Amino acid sequence: MADPMKIRAQMSGDKATVRVLMSHEMETGQRKDASGALVPAWFIQQVTAKHNGKVVMDAQWGPAISKNPYLQFAVKGAKAGDKIAVSWVDNKGESRTDEATVS
Repeated sequence: MADPMKIRAQMSGDKATVRVLMSHEMETGQRKDASGALVPAWFIQQVTAKHNGKVVMDAQWGPAISKNPYLQFAVKGAKAGDKIAVSWVDNKGESRTDEATVS
């Protein structure tokens, strides 16, 4: 997975709205390829978001999530200039972490 996530974090009142677009194929393990063989399952299992190093969201996902998933959540108490980091781990052990600054 070489493609980065796209993360935007914008202040809205007393909270930051965080939008994340993750680049991942997200195979369920139920689809067949052109030769009729099953395409192995490959999906994001865990997503974690941190606000200035403190975990603010932890989610466990499964194969029902779509390709290139989009995630949006709010962080109360954030301020402009704070750091939001989002990371994921898939069922093959691959991982990705990216960071954005709240604006």
